[in-house]
Amino acid sequence: MRTAEPSSSARLAGAAGAGQRGLRAAIRPFTPWARRSPGSARAERLAPYVLVAPAVLIIVALRLWPLALGVNFSFTGDGELNGTPVGLGNYLELAADPLFQVSLRNVGLLVLLLPVAVAIPGLLATFIYLRVPGHRVYRSVYFFPAVLSPVIVGAVFNLMLGYDGPLNSLLGTVGAGPVDWLGDPGIAMFTVVGVHVWATFGMALVVFLAGFSTLDSSLLDAARVDGASLRQSIWHVIIPSLTRTIQFVFVTTMIGMLTSMFGLLFVMTSGGPEGATYLPEYYIWHQQGQLNRPALASAASTVLFVVMLVAGLLQITLLRRAGRQD
Repeated sequence: MRTAEPSSSARLAGAAGAGQRGLRAAIRPFTPWARRSPGSARAERLAPYVLVAPAVLIIVALRLWPLALGVNFSFTGDGELNGTPVGLGNYLELAADPLFQVSLRNVGLLVLLLPVAVAIPGLLATFIYLRVPGHRVYRSVYFFPAVLSPVIVGAVFNLMLGYDGPLNSLLGTVGAGPVDWLGDPGIAMFTVVGVHVWATFGMALVVFLAGFSTLDSSLLDAARVDGASLRQSIWHVIIPSLTRTIQFVFVTTMIGMLTSMFGLLFVMTSGGPEGATYLPEYYIWHQQGQLNRPALASAASTVLFVVMLVAGLLQITLLRRAGRQD
């Protein structure tokens, strides 16, 4: 009996099926789910560590190792005791030094003034984000002082804040007596801090503007529809949305205050009057550069590092708690 031959469509379907099976067999070794050799799996596990290793080595060689050497050097003596272990002798001397005590009190003052130093660029960035008239011009004007040298800034403000300077002349026109901005121990530190904030808040302003670029504008629109005032919008919408940016600005501003005011202090007050504007940074320079006491300066540097670390961690913790409560 003669069997029926398969139709042309059946033959085409069979050929197509065979071709697909051959193609799958050909590409199977290259599919992601194919079995991998132990060597390739080990290489994939080690790849992240290999990529991170250069950065880790640079940090260890240029940051952690010098830090460890400085801490170790702080436990040695100066002068005739150079290199000789003295235990906590340098730290005990720091604790009894009135100038170092003044510098630590000034650190506490800077921490208290820190919210003001952060709020100023934050509010200005808010106004620029809300596109007040002339916001593009303001952005350039506010950032311009950040590119000036602290020496130039200090020299300019020395002329402006002098006892016979233009600011006191302006106060005289309204019947206010002249103020010794840089010679009065009670206000000299506030004056230097104010100049530092004016000269550096442009960088914080840029960071805030970058944070505003991630803000959901629909939240502000909803607040306006609900009748929220500008103060309510800032407190209930902008601040909770920029919590991470605010944390970053707080920490970087604090570090800048404690480690970047040497130029202003040197030009404007030289640590005076009566040591009222001493900061740990200036104290370290005085011990190392003027009195040739590197071990004591290393001890002061270690104390400054610990102060910045503790203060930064406390600020981040408090800001995170405030963010969760909001």
